[in-house]
Amino acid sequence: MGEVIKVGMADLKTAKAPNTLTTLGLGSCIGLTLYDPVTKIGGLVHYMLPDSTKLKNNTNIAKFGDTGIRELLRQVLALGANQRRLVAKIAGGACMFEMSGLSSVGNVGARNAEEAKIILKELRIPLIAEDTGLNYGRTVELDCETGDFRIKSVGKEIKVI
Repeated sequence: MGEVIKVGMADLKTAKAPNTLTTLGLGSCIGLTLYDPVTKIGGLVHYMLPDSTKLKNNTNIAKFGDTGIRELLRQVLALGANQRRLVAKIAGGACMFEMSGLSSVGNVGARNAEEAKIILKELRIPLIAEDTGLNYGRTVELDCETGDFRIKSVGKEIKVI
């Protein structure tokens, strides 16, 4: 059993087997993993908002999906992953607060999940599993030994994708 590496909000980290990456409290935020099953190198980004383009000085690239996913890719490749073998999984993107007449524009969780799909498609990285939406929070773990992405939610069974 390796080390458990905590990824904070608006943060990203990479690891090799036998280590595990974890992040707590995904509500509307997204936890996105990149994983190379041959080298057993993985990365996890916990981003809060989909798009940084309206900001002049983005000092925290992990806070946004568009910049955080690209930086995560850069870091897993630097650690020795091969982009052609990378696969992605996502969790989170919940609509945590019920608001009448809430459009998808106001639903940050849905926009966060959509941004992940757009960026992954641009990068040609397949999204092989997801657990997104609905109205509850999630805590996630990426096991770099197996590539399993475990999702824990209060009152629900642990889900492995």
